Amino acid sequence: GKTTLARIAANLTKSDFHEISAVNAGVADIRKVVQSATESWKLKGSRTILFLDEIHRFNKAQQDAVLPFVENGTIRLIGSTTENPSFEVIPALRSRCQIFRLETLDRGSIRKIIFSALNDKENGLGESDITLQEEAQELIVSHANGDARRALNVLEATHEVALSKKESSISLARVEGIIQQTATLYDKKGTEHYDHASAFQKSMRGSDPDAAIYWLAKMIAGGEDPRFISRRLLVTAAEDVGNADPQALLLALAATECIDRLGLPEARIPLAQAVIYIAKAPKDNTAICAIDEALGDIQKKGRSYPVPDHLKDTHYKDAKKEYGYGVDYKYPHNYPGNFVEQDYLPKALKNRKYVDDKGQDKNE
Repeated sequence: GKTTLARIAANLTKSDFHEISAVNAGVADIRKVVQSATESWKLKGSRTILFLDEIHRFNKAQQDAVLPFVENGTIRLIGSTTENPSFEVIPALRSRCQIFRLETLDRGSIRKIIFSALNDKENGLGESDITLQEEAQELIVSHANGDARRALNVLEATHEVALSKKESSISLARVEGIIQQTATLYDKKGTEHYDHASAFQKSMRGSDPDAAIYWLAKMIAGGEDPRFISRRLLVTAAEDVGNADPQALLLALAATECIDRLGLPEARIPLAQAVIYIAKAPKDNTAICAIDEALGDIQKKGRSYPVPDHLKDTHYKDAKKEYGYGVDYKYPHNYPGNFVEQDYLPKALKNRKYVDDKGQDKNE
């Protein structure tokens, strides 16, 4: 895999090798590697290669922290990412690196790897003499989707089962069973991505902080983009808590800001704080109900009416004199309690209610 290629580069250049996963590392981890690299150069004259796995998970500030040590040669950076580096890696860092695209293996290459693993008596499974049925092999190849490690994992698992049951060959049914058992529990690009987000949001809406925290943890552990999580936080704070506790939206916004300032793993803490707060907050969905009701009137029922004359803009010359705009407008602050009997909706929608909760409005 990618790590193996990085290790090969380190061995060929006789460099010290440090591996960091951007999923759970921070700037402090970078500093430790830099310190080690500095000492290694002074004591042994050895270069240091830093392999930063999933570099796209580092935010801009974290990537900026790596940049000066790449520039001055303290470390040689090898970063791996499944995302487009043009979007996920800062330009200054990208301009100092060469980009190599690793293509997935074709079906023929996967078959060769499977064949080698089955027949290699020293490093593979060759000592058992268990064969692989052709249909079973093709299913493994399809399931691997160009990933040799995935193919070998399924092959090894099915081989162990066949060996324990004293079977002479690995059947299609055996492979199907193993694939079903080892199915990915979280796929951030598939239906699991949306299923987990749905469970996360519904748990907060349902005022269950324990469930909400669990689904948050599941998404973080699965490599979900924290910005996607924060968007769900913001939506839930506005849609389900609303004006029952306006602080919820501010906290969700602060947690979103923390993602860019801190990055993971530290950002998990303000995210969790906001999730717990939103889940435990009083609930009110007036905002979404009100705006959707009004949009329904305009977009679906054709109730799109002009602004009444007394509410029109009067800042330009002759607005009142020539057109009569604003003439009958009553300034609420000139009346007791800052309220005055006056229509603000179009005449056709007089007395139309969109906001059902009790609050400070002229109709109460």
